[in-house]
Parts: sequence; structure tokens; C-alpha cells
Amino acid sequence: MDVAFGGLPFEERCVERSSEWRFSPENVLRTCSAEDLIVLKAFAGRPQDWLDVESVVIRMHRTLDWTLLLDELSPLVMLRESPETLERLRQLRENPRRQE
Repeated sequence: MDVAFGGLPFEERCVERSSEWRFSPENVLRTCSAEDLIVLKAFAGRPQDWLDVESVVIRMHRTLDWTLLLDELSPLVMLRESPETLERLRQLRENPRRQE
């Protein structure tokens, strides 16, 4: 479980785009969009995060808002000076099948 405090403009927009997921009549969990999850995971950049990104891309490829995703991720990777993150995501977009 990750908790965001909304310190960055992206985090504030992420919370605004979040939605409720009801997993029982009494229990609701607020979750981020698939696009925001990809941004968060790609920015973190750990090996498990990239496996998660790949899984989401494979599952949701046709419905992802790639413009939003890249618009949100681009300034974050510029802060970290890691343009390879965008390239890796673009490669996943072009070929969403898991490569073993």
C-alpha cells in the first residue's frame, strides 16, 4: 500500500482522478487510475515496479490514456534526469506483450 500526501501537483491530480472501489457493501477503497499507477511505478523504477507496469500495460493497453500518462510522467523523469524511463515505457506501449 502506498500513501500519497499530495505534495506535488501530479499527486494532487492523481487524487482528483481517483475513484472508489467497493469490495463489500461496507468497505470502500479509493484507488488511483491505471495511468496514475503506471506513472507512480515507472517513476519509482524498481524491478518489481516495472513488472507491475508491464502487467497493467498488458491488461489495459487498449483503454489507457497514453497522452495523459506521458504528459504526467515526462516532468517527473526530467526532475530525476532519467529519460530512459520514458523510452522503456514507449517500448512497452509499442509491444505490450510480456517478453520472457
